[in-house]
Amino acid sequence: MVGGRTRSTEVAQAASVEAVVVATARNSYGRLVALLAARDGDLAASEDALSEAFAAALQTWPRRGIPTNPDAWLLTTARNRLINTHRHEAVKLRGMDEILRRMDAPSATAAPIPDQRLSLLFVCAHPAIQEDMRTPLMLQTILGLDAAQIASAFLVSPTTMGQRLVRAKAKIKAAGIGFKIPDLDALPGRLDEVLSAIYAAFGTSFDAVAGSDDHNISLADEAIFLARLVVSLLPQEPEAFGLLALMLYVDARKGARWGPEGEFVPLKNQDAKLWERAKIIEAEGLLARASKLNRLGRFQIEAAIQSIHIQAPITGATNWAALRSFHELLLTHRPSIGAFVSYAAVLQAMGQGRAALEVLFSLNTADVSTYQPYWVTLAAAHRGCQEAAAAAIAMERAIGLTENTKVRAFLLGEREGG
Repeated sequence: MVGGRTRSTEVAQAASVEAVVVATARNSYGRLVALLAARDGDLAASEDALSEAFAAALQTWPRRGIPTNPDAWLLTTARNRLINTHRHEAVKLRGMDEILRRMDAPSATAAPIPDQRLSLLFVCAHPAIQEDMRTPLMLQTILGLDAAQIASAFLVSPTTMGQRLVRAKAKIKAAGIGFKIPDLDALPGRLDEVLSAIYAAFGTSFDAVAGSDDHNISLADEAIFLARLVVSLLPQEPEAFGLLALMLYVDARKGARWGPEGEFVPLKNQDAKLWERAKIIEAEGLLARASKLNRLGRFQIEAAIQSIHIQAPITGATNWAALRSFHELLLTHRPSIGAFVSYAAVLQAMGQGRAALEVLFSLNTADVSTYQPYWVTLAAAHRGCQEAAAAAIAMERAIGLTENTKVRAFLLGEREGG
């Protein structure tokens, strides 16, 4: 019995340690990498060292106990790994003890960007880094998304995205690109990639069920926090206001997105009384401020689209003509697979199923083969054109591509009802 109790205690301790390690990784990974890379200048080595520190924590903490400051323990351990690996560069790390001492204290000198994670996002938008890899690099290194999540956002396979990220980091190391925090006057030129990364991270929360402890939910809050920082840093950049407004519009509806039993509730069926009014009012104000700066961009257009959806319960009808105009405007500013599919969805909702099919069929088959919204929209468009067989095939494909069990259950119900 004593041995049994001891074994049970060990299992419980291990589970507790694992929970702390996972929570620390979710909440502090980007900040820790930022501290390491800012001193060492080597992003790949900093990531490797931090990964080894997390592995060491899983081995050490069950025996010695969870440290009072897990972040400081991990940072010290990772720093030591870097020193052991690059002993001849140890001089670069001499300031780390001072960083550790000040981790929980106000900085003596004001940094140009008052958040380590946001700072490193701008670092990863360095002009010398391959343009199409800047946002994926931010998502993995700073915001903690894995290759599969990033690949989904960019409509490529996880293997392909993983290989691209490895190659990008190798090029960064070979080119000796220094991870120096940029000055404020350099930020506008790097803003687009940073905003795209923040929004892509926010997008992972769409399938997170309310009331769960899913990391995606906290990542949505983190994305909104980072967008607020960008707005405060760059008050003359309308796209920063547009992104924050867009995310607030979407986030305001999260309480209505899932029913009492966790079932998925589409926008048209949501109870508007469950929407968060304060966030909607703030978003409206942000969008108005952006419009006064007279530089229209993607995020402002997308926020305006969300604003129209928000107004529907108030007016009693959706302004489909305005939605069509804004989607067409979006396609002129930032054409993308998602923008074309959304445009087709609007055409279908307006009773123009044949026009919707034309838009969908104009897209490259390889680009949409695993894009679930495409198949949902295609099924609806076929159904609107009274093409039941084609609609059924498209819906089957959509269901097969749906990972969220609640959304899949909704689509199964749609298939049976259709």
